[in-house]
Amino acid sequence: MKAIRLDKWLANAGMGTRTEVKKAIRATRIEVNGVIAKDAGQHVVPGKDVVTWDGEPVIYAAFAYFMMYKPQGVLSATEDLRDPVVTDLLDEADAHFDVFPVGRLDKDAEGLLLLTNDGQLAHRLLSPRHHVPKRYLIHVQGELGEDDVQAIANGVTLEDGYQALPGELMIVERGQTSAAEIVIYEGKYHQVKRMLMALGKPVTFLKRLEMGPLVLDSDLSPGEYRKLTEMEVARLQEVQ
Repeated sequence: MKAIRLDKWLANAGMGTRTEVKKAIRATRIEVNGVIAKDAGQHVVPGKDVVTWDGEPVIYAAFAYFMMYKPQGVLSATEDLRDPVVTDLLDEADAHFDVFPVGRLDKDAEGLLLLTNDGQLAHRLLSPRHHVPKRYLIHVQGELGEDDVQAIANGVTLEDGYQALPGELMIVERGQTSAAEIVIYEGKYHQVKRMLMALGKPVTFLKRLEMGPLVLDSDLSPGEYRKLTEMEVARLQEVQ
């Protein structure tokens, strides 16, 4: 495996920020293969070298996985010249992982967003051939009915002629404005909004609730995030 910097090893393992890690090295609390480390830039090899902090082994974490409740007004991106992006919401101790959002939520949308630096996992979750389900809560202008449920089930034709895959629409509240949950199995640009617009029911609110086996944590508020549990990561890795 490729050698990495000692401070990156320790930071990735959740031992602190790069600044905190460097302080620990200066305090001679870190050893590599039984020898006190003196240089934060020292290169170590995962699977070969043994790193300890106060005598306790520190296991290297190659990848990071975060569940975020994306708030409205923030872009699903890693950088932008005008608007705030989701990676701006990360603590310093987590920002160094260089994670990116898996898929996107529109600027005015909110809800579940997975951030990781695991490119292979991201590819599997986003690949059209895997048809990973995504569930959303939506509010629309106009009254939804059984004809709309059937139209989504049959696959809506979008304004550009694209035939969307069949989805599922569950009406939650009917009226001049309606609420529903919708499940789709692909991720075209603005797809949910375009599907409902094709039915003459513009979306006024959109919140992602689930992506594959990952469910938005009800304890998270908009703008908050947490690391995925080992079980959640394992379930995502099972997506084929």
